[in-house]
Amino acid sequence: MKLILLSGGSGSRLWPLSNDARSKQFLKVLENKDSQFVSMVQQVWGQLESNNLTKDSYIATSQTQVEMMQSQVGSHVPLIIEPERRDTFPAIALSAVYLYSIKGVSLNETIAILPVDPYVENHFFETVKQLEDTLNESKADLALIGVMPTYPSSKYGYIIPERCDDPVEEGYKRVSYFREKPSEVQAADLLTQGALWNCGVFAFKLGYLISILEQMDLPIHYDELSRQYQSMPKISFDYQVVEKTANIVVVPYDGYWKDLGTWNTLTEEMKNNQIGKGIISEDCENTHLINETDIPVSIIGLSNIVVAASPDGILVSTKSASTRVKDYINYNQGPKYEERKWGWVKILDDQHYEDGRCVTTKRVGIRAGENLSYRMHVYREEVWTIVKGEGEFIQNGNYMKVSAGNILHIPMKTLHSLRAVEDIEMIVVQSGRQQEENQIVELFNTWEEITSSCYKV
Repeated sequence: MKLILLSGGSGSRLWPLSNDARSKQFLKVLENKDSQFVSMVQQVWGQLESNNLTKDSYIATSQTQVEMMQSQVGSHVPLIIEPERRDTFPAIALSAVYLYSIKGVSLNETIAILPVDPYVENHFFETVKQLEDTLNESKADLALIGVMPTYPSSKYGYIIPERCDDPVEEGYKRVSYFREKPSEVQAADLLTQGALWNCGVFAFKLGYLISILEQMDLPIHYDELSRQYQSMPKISFDYQVVEKTANIVVVPYDGYWKDLGTWNTLTEEMKNNQIGKGIISEDCENTHLINETDIPVSIIGLSNIVVAASPDGILVSTKSASTRVKDYINYNQGPKYEERKWGWVKILDDQHYEDGRCVTTKRVGIRAGENLSYRMHVYREEVWTIVKGEGEFIQNGNYMKVSAGNILHIPMKTLHSLRAVEDIEMIVVQSGRQQEENQIVELFNTWEEITSSCYKV
């Protein structure tokens, strides 16, 4: 069985910490057994490792998330890269075609699909392992995992089995129909019918999806489908495939499962009510502060709220209203904080002047042993001020060592790179003409490639 983890999302529901470059699965707000802050994707990949599932697992992600994914789970993790973000059907189709045409996976192989951010107990993955046998025994086209509900929720979709009073046959039940996010009253009625929460985990034989793509006249070779990706229907796998499939079974899972998609549900799983600088007064109840800025935040006498602060903005909301955040964040700005495979970038200031100049000031961190690509900016010049650490700097083939206190000027169309010998932080001031959108030309990525092409003095 091959496992595909879907990593998408626009990052709007957990604003301001999440954004287009850093979706919710990358937020380091959970704690592992060693009391280290980890993200949802780091946690689930660790669970896959402890269940011996990583050797057959892939992560499907968009081009914009590649560097952050590699930064958090490592460059060794196999990625299937979407040219752009579309929806779950195109993402799953591209993944299936990749396995078929690039990896040579058999059409009879079971493919399991998981969100990259489930908050589950470790034994959930034992249920995932059952999906292959379930498909083989039931002869179904799709096998889903359904979570045993603990209350009638209006936040989740429901899977309704055919006969709820019959014992589970061979560990699974036949599916009668689906119901998407009913009211709490309707959900209570569904529970009497043996309904299960739909957690977005399912499996199919590779040949089943390949045949669907052929019926849709879509390419079944990865390179060709990638070229046509932008013209694929922007639709969920549920609407395109699941609702049109009659022969479906569900495997019940009786254990802890939660969708940490809102500030309300996420803070329920945080071990501490405060991350970052600030104070929460003692008379506050069920109040959380998550602060990624260097500016302290004080919360006094307010209960049942969440305050989240990042370079992207500040959110102050009651827990119950936090689900509405995406309706109030139309600020027309790019991400102010991004993780990269080599470190991170925080935008401190972004100004546009009447004479047509634009100036962006950033704080940049590069981890020891990592390096920037060998690149040049076509329409921007930069001034770097090293404020921490030591490194090696190359500009147009010339090599020099740099350390805290050094100031480097990089004109437009000048090749340059920097490798951190120890953790480096620097202030970068980038300037140019507003009407000329910046372009970056990259020649090499690894330090070995860069140094072998440059002459050291």
